[in-house]
Amino acid sequence: MGELSPLFAPERIAVVGATDREGSVGRAIMENLLDAFVGEVVPVNPGREEVFGLPALDSVADSEADLAVVVVPPTVAVDVVREAGEAGITNVVVITAGFGETGTEGATREQELTEVAEAYDIDLVGPNSLGIMSTPVGMNASFGPENATSGRMSFMSQSGAFITAVLDWANDQGIGFKDIVSLGNKAVLDESDFVREWGDDEETDVVIGYLEGIDDGQAFIQTAREVTQETPIVLVKSGRTDAGAQAASSHTGTIAGSDQAYEAGLEQAGVIRAESVQELFDAARVLESQPLPETDGVAVITNAGGPGVMSTDSIGDSRLSMASFADETLEAFSETLPAEGNIYNPVDVVGDADNERFRDALDVALADENVGSAMVLACPTAVLDYGELAEDTVAMQAKHDKPVAACFMGGARVKPAAETLSEAGIPNYFDPARAVAGLDALSRFRDISEREYREPTTFDVDRERAREILSSVEGRTDTRLGVEAMGLLDAYGIPTPDGDIVDAPADALEVAERIDGDVVMKIVSPDILHKSDIGGVKVGVPNEEVYDAYEDLVSRARNYQPDATIIGVQVQEMVDLDSGVETIVGMNRDPQFGPLLLFGLGGIFVETLEDTTFRVAPVSEPEAEAMTREIDAAPLLRGARGRDPADVEGVVETIQRLSQLVTDFPAILELDINPLVATPDGVEAVDVRLTVDPDEL
Repeated sequence: MGELSPLFAPERIAVVGATDREGSVGRAIMENLLDAFVGEVVPVNPGREEVFGLPALDSVADSEADLAVVVVPPTVAVDVVREAGEAGITNVVVITAGFGETGTEGATREQELTEVAEAYDIDLVGPNSLGIMSTPVGMNASFGPENATSGRMSFMSQSGAFITAVLDWANDQGIGFKDIVSLGNKAVLDESDFVREWGDDEETDVVIGYLEGIDDGQAFIQTAREVTQETPIVLVKSGRTDAGAQAASSHTGTIAGSDQAYEAGLEQAGVIRAESVQELFDAARVLESQPLPETDGVAVITNAGGPGVMSTDSIGDSRLSMASFADETLEAFSETLPAEGNIYNPVDVVGDADNERFRDALDVALADENVGSAMVLACPTAVLDYGELAEDTVAMQAKHDKPVAACFMGGARVKPAAETLSEAGIPNYFDPARAVAGLDALSRFRDISEREYREPTTFDVDRERAREILSSVEGRTDTRLGVEAMGLLDAYGIPTPDGDIVDAPADALEVAERIDGDVVMKIVSPDILHKSDIGGVKVGVPNEEVYDAYEDLVSRARNYQPDATIIGVQVQEMVDLDSGVETIVGMNRDPQFGPLLLFGLGGIFVETLEDTTFRVAPVSEPEAEAMTREIDAAPLLRGARGRDPADVEGVVETIQRLSQLVTDFPAILELDINPLVATPDGVEAVDVRLTVDPDEL
């Protein structure tokens, strides 16, 4: 058990605000506790002599409890928690609402509650919580209408109403739980604390949850990474808005909404993200009870051609594959199946198959080393007994110790068979796609549990030079930087073309003359972000035209925006775009997870195609390398259609160096390197733009 085990296994619970008044929360909690709790329940209510026949105490300080459940009005709740802390009670659940969710006054009250809990080292759930449950001790310290049945899932939710709905449904489905927590406002304990606790809990096989937000994304990633080496975590995360991108000015900021941060963060944490309640429990049930597959090959055994094709399609859409049978397996099928059957995957035992034919086919398939898991897909017939088929499926799964998903299609006749399967830990699904999704979750968690996390590389960089460049925004109303900050990339070892920024035509010519060949010239202004749109970029300028080009660029900028700040013109070595791939490497700072890195196809099409992938920084070399493989344009980097492969190693290193830069400097709010041109000979950052918060320097 972990540090929070006393919270879930108290011997004496004080209910502060206990009452037997009809319709009250205090009554509901008392009734729930008195129903099954194996320990003592102590009512605390100075206005009552007794509650439900139990003597009522005047103060929680007199309760000698090891858990206090607080149901008093918010105006006195903080004082009650303080009294509990002074009395040495270090586990508290605050049911009371009226805190941070209600406005400024409530937020102030919640801050005070947090300070009291920290002062007395109290593990506090809530406020604004439905309560907590733990089935091993029969504890239902909540005001929900349902008790949980015993199981090996532990469940947290940011919505109390969601818990009540789930329990009502789960009891009907025969789904049990170990611990349940309504997180409430998370003033003290949050999702990371409970993930850590249940990861250490031998009685919890799967952690599941419904979250609306994660307060400290970095802490959650670190905690969940450790837990998911052994214990699967499946979460529904609601809220897929892009509100965080509305004020963004970079390409990365425009593309990277809040959900991308959660998607990347949860993936890096090893969490399986479910898109619906159905997916949540489909994944959780199979992870709770089934072994992990050694391979991704699935054998489908069916008596129905149509559903067999449906399952094949679903497997094709997943990370799984249809298993290729060994020769001896095909021979065994040939000997036992009728001529009209199909010995190849999906194995069709034909509509007249009896239980013996089904059982033998499943036995043969599971014995094949190419088969990591199997799916028993059956439609009702007059010669098939679903009850016997369920028993055979359970026996074959136990014999071969490989995961099996059942898809017994039908209505009332399926229920007894489904109960037999469920008791053995084999979920039954009506829809073949759901059965495939369950097997897919096992495959995903196998890979998660086998991950080897590496520490990010630390490069030798010039932090002081970088800080000096970033500090140039101090005292300015506009804190954006463009190509004038190319030195920032150079300070962190990211290759850039030769060149300089000048503020006079003669100086432009001097820079151009030291560069071999024609040059690129760009207007430099923090007020003009899309320089190409106004003709603020000239490509392939020979030395004899540099002077006039300088004058023309400044004139165009003035005509476009008379009040724009013109820093000068950048004169830069030309990069051969035709021989390389234009990519983008960027960062947008997420409020919960911190620096969110982006990599993708760059150039002028970045926002149109949005061929991008994300990670939360800092990233290791394997994570950076994975980013280069995840975009649709990945084959271009590796030499598609006869092209020479680009310097992928250089791209990977640039991602890592940018990761270190934005981790070192929280003042960088968003940043784009676009394009980062990757050629067979190396990479070069051609353009950069960023926004800085001077208060963070």
